[in-house]
Amino acid sequence: MDVSFLGGPQPQLGVGVVAPFDFALDRELWRWVPDDVSLHLTRTPFVPVEVSLDLARLVSEHETLDAAVQALCAVSPQVITYACTSGSFVGGVAGERAMCAAMAQAGEVPSLTTSGALIEALREIGARRIAVVTPYTKSVTDSLEDYLGEAGITVTGRAYLGLTRHIWKVPYRDVVDMARAAVVGAADALFISCTNLPTYDVIPQLEAELRMPVLSANQVTMWAALRAIGVQAVGPYQALLDPVARRGPAAMTGSEPAGPGDGGPRVTPEAAFAGPPAPPEGEPLDGIDPPPYPPEDPGPLPPV
Repeated sequence: MDVSFLGGPQPQLGVGVVAPFDFALDRELWRWVPDDVSLHLTRTPFVPVEVSLDLARLVSEHETLDAAVQALCAVSPQVITYACTSGSFVGGVAGERAMCAAMAQAGEVPSLTTSGALIEALREIGARRIAVVTPYTKSVTDSLEDYLGEAGITVTGRAYLGLTRHIWKVPYRDVVDMARAAVVGAADALFISCTNLPTYDVIPQLEAELRMPVLSANQVTMWAALRAIGVQAVGPYQALLDPVARRGPAAMTGSEPAGPGDGGPRVTPEAAFAGPPAPPEGEPLDGIDPPPYPPEDPGPLPPV
């Protein structure tokens, strides 16, 4: 049967992904990828160690990266990314840069990591004070905070689960509960760490509820890798991916905010995420009784 009339297949751009041996969210990565891009994944060798700082160091050794990158280069990717947050922040900023250099040398292709992508994404949205959510133990979460501090990012609040295995099984409701607990100060954004923690569907919900950009490990990894080859990541309403979403719910009305010379003030991203202005003190909203004074104590946050 002659099928030459079908043409194709269409040319594909390739993104190589080096993931830890226990990475279980291949499908989530694909959800940020447009149809003309293929992901090529490989994994680091198995080691009988639970999620910890020791494991983070083992899965980020340069010898391990070298072998993984060489395997990926058999299919000629345009960029290679290391998809592990803890493995790329455990060595600090210098360690992350050294990982990128080692991968680039091994494959002669642009290379990046999840933690490096996080810093790039925070700069993109102008966030310097963030809340942090992790599935890790305290020691691994501390290491993330150290890395962020070294990069000039202040952690305003955090929540963590203390897990050492099966992170991909964490339900969305636990991620949401942690996010609510972590956002306790004046944060510019929320970061959900770990590429093995499911986040894709929960990002728009949290952005709407918390009124701030929400970044996740897999999101920033795919965003940065695709950006490196001139491709836009796809996904639902997410501030990192969509400039309109970055301006917040106020920008979704279909009209652009007025600029200088337009006869009105320009709405900034920060103002849009802050929500509508509060009514003057003492004036209740229509249809809503004023809260008791003094306000009732809502009690402690639920445990995470």
